[in-house]
This record gives sequence, structure tokens and C-alpha cells, in this order.
Amino acid sequence: MSKADDIFVSMCEDIIENGVSSAGQVVRPRWDDGAPAHTIKKFGVVSRYDLSEEFPALTLRPTSLKLCVDELLWIWQKKSNNIHDLNSHIWDSWADENGSIGKAYGYQLGVKYAFAHGEMDQVDNVLWQLKHTPYSRRILTNIYNFADLSEMGLEPCAYSMTFNVTDGRLNAILNQRSQDILAANSWNVMQYAVLVHMFAQVSGLVPGEFMQVISDAHIYDRHVPIVKELIARERHPAPKFTLNPDVRNFYDFTTDDVNFEEYVTGPQIRGIPIAV
Repeated sequence: MSKADDIFVSMCEDIIENGVSSAGQVVRPRWDDGAPAHTIKKFGVVSRYDLSEEFPALTLRPTSLKLCVDELLWIWQKKSNNIHDLNSHIWDSWADENGSIGKAYGYQLGVKYAFAHGEMDQVDNVLWQLKHTPYSRRILTNIYNFADLSEMGLEPCAYSMTFNVTDGRLNAILNQRSQDILAANSWNVMQYAVLVHMFAQVSGLVPGEFMQVISDAHIYDRHVPIVKELIARERHPAPKFTLNPDVRNFYDFTTDDVNFEEYVTGPQIRGIPIAV
């Protein structure tokens, strides 16, 4: 059975059984009807996935690999902050009338800095280091730029990636300040697992361990019944993930270069309410 399912189920059970409710507190998010969106949360949730063993795809319900990668490339490859460059509508609620989400996500990755080896942005710096100084302990990105927070449609949830090479294996840590577990956990895990695969391939490395660290891992009050039904479902083996082996430049990857084989899942959940 998929290890991603096991990790997800254990995390959800722990949050529901042992988490702390925000009921009675003043919270920022609201439901469409204006009601406050309260959560049950756990602090400091850490999940580890060995990408050399299997790809961490949830099978309890399907997660669209193509749409996950489309958003990933929108941020990391296009370095865009405009939803018109994106093939889904997941960012529509945070965009202005021109489609911009402000100085967030892709915008931050595209800002150039003066590194010792030349002027480049954070993504190009990571790619350069993986090829030239792979055993450095300074290979990371950080898009939580305090100077620009007031100009962001949404302050970054997934804000930092740290890469570490050990014996030719590319390992990575994703840091998230916050996560809506039902809506985003499987999505983010798959996205950044793909990113590790892509960076490893173009750098002559092999995928190693991917770790996700969430400061505030929460389930919204209106999601609890949905999560309980979801984690009670039958689990299936992890799908086989394939990445086009001919791509050797990160900027050449497209959504057509990623595929699943034998991806068996439970039914999709429709109409999940999203707090904004």
C-alpha cells in the first residue's frame, strides 16, 4: 500500500484526536457565508518520504499530477505571479483585476541577487550549486521576503526549500508555515517530490529523501467529516512515476514530461469548501 496514504492517515488521526481547536479565538479566514473558519491544529508536523522507494501519491482520492506540476512550473520555472500563466483556477481568490497575486511566490524566485559566482535568481543559484558545489550546505531558497509582504496577495505558505546532497542522492526539506491538510497536503507533497526528481535529473543526481515540515498543520471545522470519511477508505499501492529521461535542462520540462502508471484511487471529493 502507498506509504503516502499511511503517513496522511496517521497525521489526520493525530490532528483530529490530539489537536487544538481555534474555537473561541479571533481568526482571519472566513467561509463563503461569512462565518469564521475555525481549525483543529497540530504544531510542528514532520513527514518523511524516501523517493527512491516510491512516489508519494495519495491513493485515498486522486490528485492531478499534471495540474500539480503546472502550478509548480508556474512558480519555479516561469517565475510568474499572474494567474493568466496558470492552467487552473486555484489562485483566483487571491489575484487582483489584472490577474496578479503581487510580489509573491514566482515573483520572489525570479528576483536576481549578486552571488559569489555571478548575478542570478534563487532557482538558477540552486541549479548552479547542484552542478558545481553539490555538497555545499548552503543550497536553499526562501521566498518569505518581509520587505514585500504588504504587496503579496497571500503570504507564502510553502516558503523555503533546502537541498542537501548525500552520496549522490538529492535530499530536500520543504518548510511550510501553514497548511490546509485536506485541500493542500497531497498536492504540495506531490509537487515538491516532482521538483526533487527534476532537479536531480538535470544535475546528474538521483532522488533521495523528501521531508515536509509544517508549523501549523490544520483541518478546518467543515472539513472534519470529509477527512474522517476519506481516511477510512481502502488504500492502494503507490503509482509508478515517470519523468522524461531526455530532459536535461530544468527550463525544458513541461507537464507532458511527467506521468503516472497504475494509479488506482478512491473516488474524487467534489466541492470541498475553501476558507479565504
